[in-house]
Amino acid sequence: MALIAPSILSADFSKLREEVEMINSSQADWFHVDVMDGVFVPNISFGFPVIKQVKKYATKPLDVHLMIVQPERYVQEFKDAGADILTVHIEASTHLHRTLQMIKAAGMQAGVAVNPHTAINQLEDIITDVDLVCLMSVNPGFGGQKFIPGTFQKLEKLRKLIDSTGSKARIEIDGGVGSTNAAQLINAGADVLVAGNFVFSSGDPVGTIASLKKI
Repeated sequence: MALIAPSILSADFSKLREEVEMINSSQADWFHVDVMDGVFVPNISFGFPVIKQVKKYATKPLDVHLMIVQPERYVQEFKDAGADILTVHIEASTHLHRTLQMIKAAGMQAGVAVNPHTAINQLEDIITDVDLVCLMSVNPGFGGQKFIPGTFQKLEKLRKLIDSTGSKARIEIDGGVGSTNAAQLINAGADVLVAGNFVFSSGDPVGTIASLKKI
């Protein structure tokens, strides 16, 4: 059974505490928290003050996805803000191995995210050092985008790499996930599904999360 991580980027920020408590009461496993800087991606989301408020009320782990340049500058700050899992982009990390070690040393699980254009073989030398690989199934920066079908091929390659190396890394799929592709993603080897627009735009978010958990 896959873990479900609703993305609060799609939440109604005028009632953020209520949205957090809704996820607490649901069958969701993690909070997915997208941090964007307007440089690495063409959008700006939120930073430490919002994350701290989410952490204040959240009863489930915070899965923080950094879409920012030079993420190594803020590892300790994200830990202090409440991150339990911290994911950085391979494309934004010049010294990726060092950054992953910094994340672990700070007491968090370390993740690496991969954009749609990035080949899976670039993960070969660090796959046993990560706890999570986040496969972007849309181009990062905005919610509500359509799923890129080529993600399935990449997912299969990543599953083989993890299994062949003995890595314990979970595979997370981020972007365009919903009822039309969730089962196929899980069958192909996905461990965690990020669902933003699909959950928060539904009339019954708790029920929608429950339906994903049943797959």
